[in-house]
Amino acid sequence: MANTFGTDILIQALDPKAAAGFYVKELGFTITGEHDRWIDLHGDHINLFIEEGPALGPVLEVTVADVEEAKARLVASGCEIVKDEPEFPRCYVKDPYGLIYNLTK
Repeated sequence: MANTFGTDILIQALDPKAAAGFYVKELGFTITGEHDRWIDLHGDHINLFIEEGPALGPVLEVTVADVEEAKARLVASGCEIVKDEPEFPRCYVKDPYGLIYNLTK
């Protein structure tokens, strides 16, 4: 199994602008894009996306060879599908230890 972590982390906040302001002021990030429902903050080694919505906690990006196979295998191993949006495409999976990740191909 040769999965890889991406450089993207997504968080959700009820007020993405306020959250982005915190990360700019307190951690020195730079806003690199503003969209209707999310804000981009790009760094040298990581991209942080703040999307409008209820907080799920940090969502890590995991690249897999086959998203459907990975979903089935992870659910069979005790994971929970938190959000599945094939049209986007993205699938958030929460593992038994609390980590949430977005399966992507």
